[in-house]
This record gives sequence, C-alpha cells and structure tokens, in this order.
Amino acid sequence: MNRSIIRKNGIPLYVQVKERILSDIRTGVYQSGDKLPTERELSAMIGVSRNTISQAYHELEREGVIASAQGRGTFVCDRDDKVRFGNRRDLLQKVIDVALEECLQLGFTLDDFMQFAAVRVKEKAALLDQSQIVFIECNREQVEYFSRKLEFGGVHITPVIIDELRDQKRDALLLVESADLIITTFFHFDEVQQLLGEMQTILAIALDPELETIVKIARIPEQSEVGLVCRSDRFAGKVRSALRQAGLDGFTLHVSTTSDPDELARFVKGLHAVIVSPSRRREVEKACTDRQPIIEFVFRPDAASVNLLRAAVADVRRER
Repeated sequence: MNRSIIRKNGIPLYVQVKERILSDIRTGVYQSGDKLPTERELSAMIGVSRNTISQAYHELEREGVIASAQGRGTFVCDRDDKVRFGNRRDLLQKVIDVALEECLQLGFTLDDFMQFAAVRVKEKAALLDQSQIVFIECNREQVEYFSRKLEFGGVHITPVIIDELRDQKRDALLLVESADLIITTFFHFDEVQQLLGEMQTILAIALDPELETIVKIARIPEQSEVGLVCRSDRFAGKVRSALRQAGLDGFTLHVSTTSDPDELARFVKGLHAVIVSPSRRREVEKACTDRQPIIEFVFRPDAASVNLLRAAVADVRRER
C-alpha cells in the first residue's frame, strides 16, 4: 500500500485511506480472499487514528469490496472487478439473462417472457404505490429531509418524531398503527422496537454524511471559528460526532439553534464559515456576508439501505 497520507489537501483522511485500499485491490497488491491488516495494524502503518481506518473499512464493506468475519479478520471479497466496483448495469443484465434461459427451458417464448415481465412490473409498482410507510427519527429537520430522500417509485413516506411516540401523541400512534412498514435508523432501532412492540415490521437503515459535505468542511483552515446553525441540539450532536469520525476537529465549532433573525446575525458575525442543517440555509444566507462560506450538512441513507427498503416494501405489502 502507498503509505503517503496528505493531511492538508482538503480530502478527509478516511477517504484517502479508502482510495489507497481500492488502488491496491485494483493493482493486485490485495487479491480476492486476501486478509487485510487489522484496524490497529493499518493505523500504525500509515499514522492515522483507528477511527479513520474504521470509517474507511466501513465504507468499503458497505460497497461490497471487503467483508469482515468476527474473530477472523477483514478480507477482500471474492468477486470479479465489475461486481467489486459497482457495475450494477452488468449485474442486472446477468440476472435478466439467467431469467431468459430459465424461461426458454420451461418451454415459454421470448414474447411470453416480455408479457409476464410487464405484468409483474405493474403489480410491483401498484404494491409500492399503495404502501404506507413511516420514518421515525429524533429531530424534525432530519426526519423530513430523509423522508423526501427515501421516497421512490410512487412510495410516500410519512415522518414521525420519536418524542411524539414517547409522549404517546395520538396522531403519531395512529400513523404507526396503520403503517405497512416502519423505518428508523440503527441508532434508534432498539427504542422504536421497545415503544412499538412486535405489532409492526421495523426496518433499520444506516445514514452517512454526504462525501461532498465532508470535503467542503475539510477545506476550512485549521484554527478557524466555525458556526453550526440547526434546529435541535440532537442534530448538532450528530454533526459533531460525524466530524470527529472524519478527523475534522482542527477548528472551533459554535452551535446555535436560535430562530430570531437579529440573534442569528450576531451569532454568524465574524465566523470564518457556517455549517447549516438543510432546512436553515435560507435564513443563514440572509444573515451572512458574501465572504462567509455556507456549507449544508447533509446525511444520506446508504445505497444498501435504500435497496433493502425497496425489496421490503413490496414484500410486506404482499404479505398483508
């Protein structure tokens, strides 16, 4: 592995580690089935924190490049290059080719296959369109944003704040009782399951900061005074945690949840840059000068979670 890590080039350390591992896999330094160094070993080898290595490994595992086996270690997945690096179109074509071969072996024609496939697509679309899905999170700005991001194929997702369930709010309880599927994050999964019991199917998804967001923040000079404007302390806590995991702790971060325009103007005055939650950008733009960079902090559902959601929605609806 190329051990050089550039600490002040604007690219987060975990992204650099991830790219070096991918490069070594592409060039054959690590091959299918090879065991990678442990997080501790790789941390010592290239001089970055274990958290940085852990985040890089997590991203690679989420993308199907590597796999961890408890008690054995982390290994390069035994998959061909197209699969390893995400050529989904080729994968889909292989699935279709297999289905076509099975169709012909069963005595059907290609026209039969096209007709059956068209009917099944319409049936799946109808199932998705009729589904009632609730997304539960801990703060309003995050739950509304993710509900929009997770919608697909005609599926509508209704946001619910977890505090509304804790307080037994009638409207929230009615929403979850009538839902075909409940979505929450891994962070809240245990509590949501405890609050709702086993009466609903609950799906946990993973959320990660968007890479573009992390890259923009990484370009903020060290020792800068930076503001974070959001609606809740919970959101602020998640941002702080994400910044620590990315190794972005070289500046001072001040937090404000105020909605008062005058107070907001005083807060941003003199700050080198302002990080904002998705719902507060317009307010902050009015308060900031043209010279102050405004960076929207966006979390995204990971691709594996979205794909799992697509399959789960249709399955749950069909069972009901």
